[in-house]
Amino acid sequence: MTAHTIKVAGVAVDTRHWIGGERVASTETFTDASPIDSSVLGEISRGTATEAAAAVAAARDAFPVWAATSRAERACILNAVADGVEKRIEELAIVETMDNGALLRSHRRGVMPRVAHNFRFFADWLLKLDHEDFETRGHTNHVSWDPAGPCVLITPWNAPLMLATWKVAPALAAGNTVVLKPAEWSPLTASLLADIAAEAGLPPGVLNVVQGYGSEVGDTLTSHPDVRRISFTGSVPTAKRIAQSAAANLTPLSLELGGKSPLLVFADADLDLAADLAVEQYDNAGQVCLAATRFLVEESVAEEFTQRVVDKATRLKQGDPRDETTDVGPNIHPRQLEKIDGFVQRALAAGARAVVGGHRKDGQYYAPTLLTDVA
Repeated sequence: MTAHTIKVAGVAVDTRHWIGGERVASTETFTDASPIDSSVLGEISRGTATEAAAAVAAARDAFPVWAATSRAERACILNAVADGVEKRIEELAIVETMDNGALLRSHRRGVMPRVAHNFRFFADWLLKLDHEDFETRGHTNHVSWDPAGPCVLITPWNAPLMLATWKVAPALAAGNTVVLKPAEWSPLTASLLADIAAEAGLPPGVLNVVQGYGSEVGDTLTSHPDVRRISFTGSVPTAKRIAQSAAANLTPLSLELGGKSPLLVFADADLDLAADLAVEQYDNAGQVCLAATRFLVEESVAEEFTQRVVDKATRLKQGDPRDETTDVGPNIHPRQLEKIDGFVQRALAAGARAVVGGHRKDGQYYAPTLLTDVA
């Protein structure tokens, strides 16, 4: 154990950045607290423009060698990362649950195995990327897949490691190098991923992790002239700032933003199945970007469907996400809780009716809520 290592549910986690194959500490830190009980998990290195620039430089310097690494060798390393994830599924699951409050049983059974699968999937596809030359009007056409360069990947807090590896795995498979910036509300498993990747033989500088606030490291990362690709998952306001920052260098970027998806229920639907799907929207305390947060129901079955949802939703058990019997855990941060309560209270003030929930509970827990009579 070192001064920069914390224990989270018995798992050692380094609180420093990972840059160029080394741990790098910042002079300032930020506090990472568990949404389960607001307990402090640790003080995390708070990145600045200095660490962000160093990470980009490390990714730039590592790029030529990694890009020239054979596809077979890259795939081998990605599979070794997957092996490392699978060996540490229990550790990754409990750390992520402590850090973001999602259900431990979901992390064990679905989320962390999916993390390993992400690496294997892109390792497999990397070996299938092939295309024979073909002729067109006397000209030979050749298809190739060429690495772009250093990629900045900015990830959200609702499924931190799984969503990070959705970006990291394909970027590495393609021969790019990476600077990963995890959400400040849930940074811990990104640090563990850096350890796993290093143990799997990923060369120094190919994967870098910079922690901190987007306002303090984000501009440097997204406006840097050496960055060749940017991928962001998060809010619309932040995406606007990133797009403006990237525009100076015409850096290509991908934005995955929040939605307001509807679940459509028609009169000929299997209403019990539809109600089951509706109640699934409370997964991860509703903090899922593709959650169907609106139910649009044909009028002739609206009353019956609503009652079925109410019956199922009121049976959900809310509490400590480490408990195997818990169905709904806490919201990740007090600010998120305030945002949700603001939505609900404005709806109620406008004439909506809460047939389930509609109120806060102790700590960072919000009762699963269903509003009817909405505009």
